[in-house]
Amino acid sequence: MKITGVEIRPGNIIEYEGGIWKVTKIQHTQPGKGGAYMQVEAKNLIDGRKLNNRFRSADTVEKVRLDTKDFQFLYAEGDELVFMDKDSFEQINISKDVVGEAHEFLQDGMDVVLELWEERPISVELPETIEATIVEADAVVKGQTASSSYKPAILDNGVRVMVPPHITSGTKIVVHVYDREYVRRAD
Repeated sequence: MKITGVEIRPGNIIEYEGGIWKVTKIQHTQPGKGGAYMQVEAKNLIDGRKLNNRFRSADTVEKVRLDTKDFQFLYAEGDELVFMDKDSFEQINISKDVVGEAHEFLQDGMDVVLELWEERPISVELPETIEATIVEADAVVKGQTASSSYKPAILDNGVRVMVPPHITSGTKIVVHVYDREYVRRAD
């Protein structure tokens, strides 16, 4: 499906100059002279290159629709992650680079969605939030209040997040996977 340069939005997958790009940031600009344009930052989903390009309203790009399939994360093996197709039970290995920094939040048996382009895995979508246990939390400094400050804490997967002062070691919390932010205590 063709779209104009000013219709590009963050999260869109576009085909441009022979590559598949995921749009990460956009900035619409309307200068005093000349036509409007969209400044687009994107990441190549195949080789990881970055793109920073200007698209005018007259420019068109192909918006790509990726196939999605449900998989289950099994285990990590070096720099590879092993996933199982939930329909055929076939296992595939995917590089940690495809998942990005979110791979630290993968848990055995976690359901994920793989995005495929021409049968090739392009990206892995994890759940928005996960439950994790705090293994180490700094002590509260006297005078801190719950509404104004946060303290660092280490999760059971080794990820460092900022939590409110009342959270202590051993507490189960809900963490936003992509922002790496504390959401709430787990139920």
